[in-house]
Amino acid sequence: MGKQLAMKRWYRLIPIAFITYSLAYLDRANFGFATAGGMAKDLHITAAMSSLLGSLFFLGYFFFQIPGAIYAATKSARRLIFWSLILWGILAMATGLISNANILIVIRFMLGVVESAVMPSMIIFLSRWFTKSERSRANTFLILGNPATIVWMSILSGYLIKSLGWRWMFIFEGLPAIIWAFFWWRLIDDNVRNAKWLTVPEKDDLIETLQEEQLIIKPVKNYAKAFKSRVVILLCLQYAFWSIGVYGFVMWLPSIIKTAPDISIIKTGWLASIPYLFAIAGMFVASYFSDKTLNRKIFIWPFLLIGAVAFYGSYLLGTSNFWLSIVLLVIAGAAIYTPYGPFFAVITEILPQNVTAGAIALINSFGALGSFAGSFIVGYLKSATGGFGASYIFMAGSLFLSALLTMIALKGSGHKPFAP
Repeated sequence: MGKQLAMKRWYRLIPIAFITYSLAYLDRANFGFATAGGMAKDLHITAAMSSLLGSLFFLGYFFFQIPGAIYAATKSARRLIFWSLILWGILAMATGLISNANILIVIRFMLGVVESAVMPSMIIFLSRWFTKSERSRANTFLILGNPATIVWMSILSGYLIKSLGWRWMFIFEGLPAIIWAFFWWRLIDDNVRNAKWLTVPEKDDLIETLQEEQLIIKPVKNYAKAFKSRVVILLCLQYAFWSIGVYGFVMWLPSIIKTAPDISIIKTGWLASIPYLFAIAGMFVASYFSDKTLNRKIFIWPFLLIGAVAFYGSYLLGTSNFWLSIVLLVIAGAAIYTPYGPFFAVITEILPQNVTAGAIALINSFGALGSFAGSFIVGYLKSATGGFGASYIFMAGSLFLSALLTMIALKGSGHKPFAP
């Protein structure tokens, strides 16, 4: 049956999904570069306030995950993401126009609100177009927008700040989301039946395959039942600790690099892009073998453990060897991104379609809390201690707990989420 499924799904949908999530990630990750490139000085932002501003995005991201994802699942992911693209582009551009840090607080929170449903909505969207044996790779191409964006954003942002300043960086990097919204609306269909670019037999084959997969998943009555399941609770905690490491790293890597002597903002951009190049390679390899073997767990927890060890190694080095510490941070950055494809694939395989949207949103919302903690506490520890050593310990411990929770949550090959 797999050979009869139309390959044109990959060529049509994956580039669109990749670009959409890339633009979402661009407007949340460039804040760290603006902070390192003069925004903090111009707006008189203290180190403590910078930590708060960097993390406020994730509070807005947390509060609207579940209602947004349920709307996407029951109404229209196409419409939701269209308006999200326009609104987050406007907010991102507005960041370059303000002169008051208090207004920035509102903008960062609202940016999180309008982006909150994008990730779960895109995962739900792809699960309606790609089968179990394809899903890890499809998710990886989507989430690849995260490290791939940071590669070119790190370099471009460095040059924009150097040439035009941080304000124009926000304006130039916010505009593409607004333009892309109209391409998204024109190119995307909410469901298989509406796709004019597939033949009727191709639609029938895909729908039949996806329906057959749902038959082998244990039914769940409603969201309340799913939210109380052991595996969902454990994965919520797992993703929260994982996100602490990821966003502590993303938000503060430019500042970590900038602590080296004689490092310009342009050099910072080039160096900051390196971990994400390795992350891209790791994500491709892990997703390929995850789909090949359908063993998701083994492509998740080992990489989180590697990330924990690398952060701990950076702590042990301290300031004694800056460049070796950077090598360890490259390893950590690559390792913590590698498992994303298998992780989101397993959620759609252990829960039936009627509750998948809410479960993904709940798990992702706990990830938002972890992201808030990671970006805020890493900055706080840096401010309190005058260095990043304590932050490395914090991120290492969080990733270790995430690896441990993965092993517990997905214990056994059957992933039985509702076993007592």
